[in-house]
Amino acid sequence: MRTFLFATMALSAGLASAPALANDMLNPHPLAGVVDELRIGLHAHRVHHAALPFLVQEWNLGDVEDVSFDVLFTSPDIDAFRWIGAPRPEIGTTISFAGRDSLVHANLTWQLPLFDTPIYLEAGLGAAIHDGALTGAAPGRQNFGCRVNFYERWGVGVNMSENATATLTYEHTSNNGWCAANDGLSNFGLRLGWKF
Repeated sequence: MRTFLFATMALSAGLASAPALANDMLNPHPLAGVVDELRIGLHAHRVHHAALPFLVQEWNLGDVEDVSFDVLFTSPDIDAFRWIGAPRPEIGTTISFAGRDSLVHANLTWQLPLFDTPIYLEAGLGAAIHDGALTGAAPGRQNFGCRVNFYERWGVGVNMSENATATLTYEHTSNNGWCAANDGLSNFGLRLGWKF
């Protein structure tokens, strides 16, 4: 009985000090300085084939079946990155939960604040690798032509707080006609982010 009582008191003392200990361990956050933001998103799959999101009247928003995960790193403190506007390196994935085309991407992401508002514009440019068909795709699937394609993303977002962001994004991957087939894939959705 004494052992149980002692163990209960020790556990209670440990749990009481856990928030302070966690705060000490996370202050500063272990990812601070390396990872700038983590994002998760929900997207409509293959809303259009074009790289630029202008033909909204042609979009198909009926297939909301993709989830994305992105890691945006702190922009490196080197002249080459400052010279091109201090973009953030990014890696991420967009996964189709309906068994259609999924992709993994690596890119640079630029963000432009709109004056003194919490709203910003965003653009990303890089490369993506996919699990789709190169040619001979099943009906309803794309013929990507190349295994690795260009990756572009356009977005408009808002800083909801010091740490939280919400960004509407249009992501596109295609090969610009460099391979035998070039069916583009464009997904549209909302990415929620947490900044460190």
